[in-house]
Amino acid sequence: MQIDHTGIAVRDLDEAITFYTTVLQGELVDRYTNTAVGVETEIAVIHVGEDVIELLLPTSPTSPIARFMKARGKGVHHIAYRVDDLEQSIDALKRDGITFLEDTLRTTAKGRRLIYMDPRHSGGIIVELCDYPKIKQ
Repeated sequence: MQIDHTGIAVRDLDEAITFYTTVLQGELVDRYTNTAVGVETEIAVIHVGEDVIELLLPTSPTSPIARFMKARGKGVHHIAYRVDDLEQSIDALKRDGITFLEDTLRTTAKGRRLIYMDPRHSGGIIVELCDYPKIKQ
């Protein structure tokens, strides 16, 4: 398991992109809008050295990012860990008593499969597990 990316909720996507690309000398590698119901987020993917940052701007007041920001404000939303096989990892962790937010299980338009762990296991931090089955690891 390794860190795949860090998701950061922002109020101004262009301002955040400028900070990460200018001050931290990152590279904007992708920008897109996820219009899936229940997700509704504009996303900017920034590479900073070996690390990946996903800047997340809610595009609907009912998106999970909007709800997160209403409760906690802007900032780190989640840390994603890449696993070799998502189903195997979920099954193994469930055997150890870990629960998941089952409604978050999905495959993105970019081919990443993901699910969020119940944050009660991680001190309130949202942990995403993900894999990329169509991309050689």
